[in-house]
Amino acid sequence: MIRRGWPALALALGLWMGPAMAQDVLEKRVFEGGAYQTRGGATIGNLRIGYQTMGRLNAEGTNAILICHFFSGNSHAFGRLSANGPAGYWDAIIGPGKPIDTDRYFVVSADTLVNVNVPDSATVTTGPASINPDTGRPYALTFPVVSMRDFVESQKRLLDSLGVKRLAMVAGPSNGGLQSIEWAAAYPGFIERVMPVIAADIDAWMQGWLDIWEAPIRLDPNWAEGNYYGQGREAPLRGLAEAWKIVTLHARDRLWAKQYDRGVPEGQDPARRIGDRFAIERWLDDAAAARARTSDANSFLYMVRANQLFLNEYPSFAAALSGGPARWLVVSAPTDRVFLAEGVREMVETLKGTGKQVETAELAGPLGHLNGVAAMAPAGDRIRAFLAQ
Repeated sequence: MIRRGWPALALALGLWMGPAMAQDVLEKRVFEGGAYQTRGGATIGNLRIGYQTMGRLNAEGTNAILICHFFSGNSHAFGRLSANGPAGYWDAIIGPGKPIDTDRYFVVSADTLVNVNVPDSATVTTGPASINPDTGRPYALTFPVVSMRDFVESQKRLLDSLGVKRLAMVAGPSNGGLQSIEWAAAYPGFIERVMPVIAADIDAWMQGWLDIWEAPIRLDPNWAEGNYYGQGREAPLRGLAEAWKIVTLHARDRLWAKQYDRGVPEGQDPARRIGDRFAIERWLDDAAAARARTSDANSFLYMVRANQLFLNEYPSFAAALSGGPARWLVVSAPTDRVFLAEGVREMVETLKGTGKQVETAELAGPLGHLNGVAAMAPAGDRIRAFLAQ
């Protein structure tokens, strides 16, 4: 199965991990979960999510590791989905003999509900673009609101169907790190270790940023209150592209942007014409437009809301994790502009205050927040040692 959406994602992230870095071609499978009641009390008629695995589950069902994906990602965390396709985003640390060693561990990664990558043929998700069996039309905004906890519950159903009895570790970057923390709160006895990467608590400040991420979609006339599916209707690609532009720049550091300092594309003259663009603007325009073509606007809104509902069933972060797993490796990037260093420090202090054994590791590099997606290799020894404990 060819992952058609990945080149646009790689462009938006400024990455390209070629086939030479990849491993075996993996099969993308589909989990049919049946009817599902959301944490908000609504019912989804047929839960479907895609997933991939590597390694073998032991007889006791206790050597599994769950990898949760970032906001704009899907289950392709490792291996290849086609012979000449790109490697998964964490392929540097997952595979035979690698820090997350698939000769020892059974590694699972799944697409979330309301995954933004709906046009990507290698993404399988249930969300507002899915067909409502009661009407035969896409749900649009009639799809129930889902929370981060709903991501966890759908993944738990998948793991149960695979025979997993215990997770040796749950891990992931950004939105995947939030899912890892939510897992620790929801199923503390099911998990041995937690490794949130470039993630911290979602406070009111971050909830506000998430609202800014999605605002351009709602301002696009083609959004039409979410009713843009169907023949003759245009998707709100302009608003979606502007939303991706905000996310793309927010997820990067100033050091990365230096390559564009004062640059002007050929034929442009911003000093003379107000409509002309600087090099950084042109790059963001192109990257965001490409990303918009491989994603769904309503799903973007639902994914934002799921992030805003992080740990929403608990009175505080400390209360959520008071009974969680004991072993934590918190991996951060000091130049992260999404989850700031002070927020990571507060999370670590809170975890230690609830009696957790917390180790920390930092990622260097010019990509800021995206170091946790594209630059994990230097943390490999720390991850290997953490799993050996």
